[in-house]
Amino acid sequence: MKQTMISAETRDKAGVRGTLSAFRAGGRIPAVIYGLDKTPVSITVDEKAMAALIKADPNAIITIKSPGGDDTVIIKAIQRHPVTDKYRHFDFQRISLTEKIKVKVHVKIVGEAHGVKLQGGMVEHTMREVNVMCLPTEIPHEIELDITDLHINTSLRVKDIKAGKAELLDAPDQIVVSITAPKEEKVEEPVAGAAAAGAQPEVIAKGKKEEGEEGAAGAAKPAAGKDGAKPAAGKPEEKKPAPKK
Repeated sequence: MKQTMISAETRDKAGVRGTLSAFRAGGRIPAVIYGLDKTPVSITVDEKAMAALIKADPNAIITIKSPGGDDTVIIKAIQRHPVTDKYRHFDFQRISLTEKIKVKVHVKIVGEAHGVKLQGGMVEHTMREVNVMCLPTEIPHEIELDITDLHINTSLRVKDIKAGKAELLDAPDQIVVSITAPKEEKVEEPVAGAAAAGAQPEVIAKGKKEEGEEGAAGAAKPAAGKDGAKPAAGKPEEKKPAPKK
């Protein structure tokens, strides 16, 4: 287990919002050290130094040097801004290098599963951290889990993890990672009415037909007389006799 050292400054007015905001604006993150039946100490730590430390090993053993003395600690909790994800507060727990402690360790998946490569399955990583109990000097940096031999509908459980000298605290049968069959997309069949939507509506065809019939009927009507009256249907027009001389 890697051990590192950071410097800290003690702070007064713990919890005052304006003061805490001023610390963060200046690149220093508020924190507290507690544990081992000692008085908690409010401090600030350098934001960049903590970011580099967490990236290298979030479970590192840290020696914090402050005006109040040196403390051997681990990071117990990290608070982040819900929007910017920037650090807002750290909790450091004092530890004894000769006493076991409980910590969370990241589970790293390695290899390409048979069920993915040859069967088209999908990886479901259910547990990304496991709880372990061990001496501070025996905390794993991370736990690797090889999924190469997994087929579709098979999985690895907590009992399949090898954590070295660390004792696994989670339920042995709890699934850590599994390979599942790909979900089939349901293709909906087109509705009968929708399939015929491209055809010309019947009412339109009928309208065109009626329009043609009306045109033909209008052309067949006899012309009106000189006085505008229409001749009676079926009766020939009567001729008037010529006047006598």
